[in-house]
Order: sequence, then C-alpha cells, then structure tokens
Amino acid sequence: MRSPLSNATIKDVARLSGVSSMTVSRVINGSERVSPETRQRVEQAVAELGYVPSRLARGLSRQKTGTLALIVPDMANPFFTLIVRGAEDVARRADHRIILCDTRSDLTIEREGIEEMIAHRVDGIAIAPVSDRSRSHLRRLAKFGVPFVLIDRTVPGVDCDVVIGDSVGGARRLVDHLISLGHRRIGLIVESDEVSTARDRRQGYMQAIEAAGLPIDPSLIVRATVDPTGGSDGMRRLLALEDRPTAVFTVNNLVALGAIEAVRAHGLEVPDDVALVCFDDIEYASRLYPFLTVMAQPAETLGTLGTQLLLERIEGRGPEQNRVVVLPAQFVVRRSCGAGRPRPDAGP
Repeated sequence: MRSPLSNATIKDVARLSGVSSMTVSRVINGSERVSPETRQRVEQAVAELGYVPSRLARGLSRQKTGTLALIVPDMANPFFTLIVRGAEDVARRADHRIILCDTRSDLTIEREGIEEMIAHRVDGIAIAPVSDRSRSHLRRLAKFGVPFVLIDRTVPGVDCDVVIGDSVGGARRLVDHLISLGHRRIGLIVESDEVSTARDRRQGYMQAIEAAGLPIDPSLIVRATVDPTGGSDGMRRLLALEDRPTAVFTVNNLVALGAIEAVRAHGLEVPDDVALVCFDDIEYASRLYPFLTVMAQPAETLGTLGTQLLLERIEGRGPEQNRVVVLPAQFVVRRSCGAGRPRPDAGP
C-alpha cells in the first residue's frame, strides 16, 4: 500500500488505475457508463492515494457547485445563530454545503461578501440584508442570475422569495399587553427605519398606542444600535425624560439586556420601576432565569424554510410568482412586564 498523497490529483488516480481522467471523473460522479471492473480499479486507486474530489470542480462540470451562501448581519446575536442552524440542516440533507458570511451590519462587508459568493459560483444565496440600502447588492445578484431568498428582512423594490416573522402583529401584541397592565407612557428603543424589522415593529407599536386612544409622543421613541450598548444608551435617554416611561419595548433581546443594565445603574429595577418587553428570546438565559417577556420568533424555522425555498428555485421547482411566508411568533409572559403587580395607574 502506498502512502496517501495529500495533494493527489485526478491525473494521479487515472495513472495508477490505468484509465483516462474522464473515466475517473465518471466513476466519481456515479456514471453507469463504466464497467464494474474499471470502477473497482478506480475506487482502489482513490483509496490508495487518499484522493479527495473537488466539490467545485465536480460542480462546474454539472453547472452546479453544491454550495449555498448564507449571509447574516450579526452572528453574535443568538437569533441569527439559530437561523444558521436551520439553514445548515436543510442544506446538508440536500447534499449542499453552506458558506457563511457575517456582515456585522456593514454594507461594505455585505457587498464584498456578495461579490465573493458570485466569484465562487455558489448555487444560491439566503440573506438577511443589512438594510434597505442593500438593494443595489441584491440587484447585482439578479443581474448575474444567482437565485436568492430574503430571510427575516425585506427590501423595497427587490422581488424574490421572502421568509419573515410577523413584526407588526408581534409588536402590537406586546404593546397591547403593556397597555392592558395599565401603562400609558410606553417607550420604544429601536434601530433605523432603513431596517424593515425595525420599521415594522415601530408600526406595530404605534398601532397599539393609537388604538388605545393614547397620544404618540416622539420623545418616547429612541433610535439606537441593536446591541446591549445601544439598549443601555437608549434606556438612559428615556429615563432622563422629565416624564419618563413606566414601560419600555425594545426591538430585540440584546437591546433589552443593555436596557436592564441602564435601569439598574439608575438605581431602579425591572419590573418594579420600569416594565420591559422585547422581541426574540435567549434560550439559555430564559432557562436559567425566566425573566424577559418576549415575542419569541421561530428563528430556526426561518432558516429552514428560507433554504428550502432557495433550493426549489435552484432546482427550477419554484412557482413563477415570488412567495412571501410570514411566520407567527409565540407570546411568552414572564416577570419583566410586571404582570400580576399593581397597575401603574392604580391606587394604593
């Protein structure tokens, strides 16, 4: 037995087995146009040399690489980690591999990542875009004929399959719940309207406020980055108001964590002094200390369905009309909203 060659090529396999490179390629790709005896010689040579076929080279011969790209804005956010898990499960079952790109919510990184995926000739891309300004990047994909699907976020003017959560309805339900508990001054910590989820959650917030006959107070709507630092900064600004809110809705769970830190730094507590609700759920934190009242989105299912739709487009099985799938979230009531405590407008 020869020692395996780490850099063995298809020509090495052909030479050892006494056949052409084309015959080796047919064996590797499962072609029936090879005799059993020849197939056995080639397979023995492959094993002896330790030859590993290149997925890219194999794919190019079939006009497919067996590779998908998944582009997300923040892998540090457990929500997007679950999307990745769902996408990888579906891709693996379909004998595809995932190339992951974390844009860190940076449009330049997103553009470079998309250009790189086009150069790698991936079969398709599932992407949670940075913002509405991702439009030109996505149109470039369409120009090159690369199938893509949007996950979690939409971009106006971009037509493709989309899998999103019900941000408007979920936000309205969270704020309705706070109103039902007696809150009338409800703050919102949210990112820029250039991100569709932020835009939709602000819309749901405003619908709930208006439906309750309460005034929309712009000072209660604070823009911040969607991380603990942004949550802390946003909450500090709300607590500095002369007529500060008795409850706050944050756009996601990471913002909520920073908001809680700011409340405690102010000498206050959640929910005793400020009630709090948010989107998304941090699984391990909720197991250790059930606290945050949340609208828990099925993040893994977003990744699963998005990748399934993408594969259907790649295989030519998708319908002519683009599909928009909206997944409902689960409303989970925990301590942070102050449910079961005296109402803010109630007497002693």
